[in-house]
Amino acid sequence: MTSLSGVRSQRKSSRPLSPGDMDYLEPKTKSNLKGKLLLLASLIILAIIVINKASSFTSQSVFSRREEGVTHVLVTGGAGYIGSHAALRLLKDKYRVTIVDNLSRGNLGAVKILQRLFPQTGRLQFIYADLGDPAAVEKIFSENAFDAVMHFAAVAYVGESTLYPLKYYHNITSNTLGVLEAMARHKVKKLIYSSTCATYGEPEKMPITEDTPQVPINPYGKAKKMAEDMILDFSKNSDMAVMILRYFNVIGSDPGGRLGEAPRPELREQGRISGACFDAARGFIPGLQVKGTDYKTSDGTCIRDYIDVTDLVDAHVKALEKAHPHKVGIYNVGTGKGRSVKEFVEACKKATGVEIKVDFLPRRAGDYAEVYSDPTKILRDLNWTARFTNLQDSLQVAWRWQKIHPHGYASY
Repeated sequence: MTSLSGVRSQRKSSRPLSPGDMDYLEPKTKSNLKGKLLLLASLIILAIIVINKASSFTSQSVFSRREEGVTHVLVTGGAGYIGSHAALRLLKDKYRVTIVDNLSRGNLGAVKILQRLFPQTGRLQFIYADLGDPAAVEKIFSENAFDAVMHFAAVAYVGESTLYPLKYYHNITSNTLGVLEAMARHKVKKLIYSSTCATYGEPEKMPITEDTPQVPINPYGKAKKMAEDMILDFSKNSDMAVMILRYFNVIGSDPGGRLGEAPRPELREQGRISGACFDAARGFIPGLQVKGTDYKTSDGTCIRDYIDVTDLVDAHVKALEKAHPHKVGIYNVGTGKGRSVKEFVEACKKATGVEIKVDFLPRRAGDYAEVYSDPTKILRDLNWTARFTNLQDSLQVAWRWQKIHPHGYASY
């Protein structure tokens, strides 16, 4: 191979070589120089690739390996209302958290808040993925070392479920099956499943205990019960620790004012009554619609058990702490006290200071007259009881966040 000094010795001048001089080089010399330049360029590109891969591996490796004393929890639906509050509590309690969400109902803004609160390496990662995609689910589980899963991800509106039942069976039942299969393949040993009192349907007597027959009357409740049945059948021949939490009507928000409930505008009509109350108080909608005034209750409106989201996530953390291999726990998560929709509306008026206009309409399909819990079992087994039981206080906390963030997380 001709050296660079050899090239110079063949030239009439000893001036430095410029790119234009290449036209006067002998073919062999010209070829050698081009080869060296190509080799140098290739080495630079290879170095960049190696550095990028090494950097990527380093950042991912924290989540892909198990560490003694660190519990890594996968929170599905962690960008949603309840899931984001659960992630916040887990992070405050020093858990390592991976949030998976397709953002169809969740808010990326909630994730960004959590990332700002917990920026340290190895505390929190967010993965944008759809649990209905088996390849994506497999990739998530193969690249991360999870110790437990809190499975919140689900569409969750009773009225919408009656309009689009197949969507609910696919999103809730089928997707839960995919998560369960991935957990089994990758030996993830703890599952905290987010279920609902809707699996009970309309029981003949109150309060509802965990032994109350499950006879759901809408696709949302039916899809959740199917998911429960799959989990329970699988657990019979598995050492997985399973906790199923059937909770009631969730209200409130983070007392620290960092997170709140921010449903997508197109879903407001299907959403929780608290969201509708706040929308009416802010003038986003002309008034509040109460659907159904002829139920067999004290004032003709539905009776519900309203559980503060802070209490709810506390129940999830206690369930995680008490989950043991080969054991299944099923618990109602509620206050044990029913409140009518009319009572709720009056509490909302006081919390917001706004005289909200109320329209009374016919019943909504899929609703039931009266539902409230008996929380005796969860108190006995998990030492959990609801602490934030004043309806007006919970609504005032939520209202503070709503006023500061009138457009949800887009207001940040």
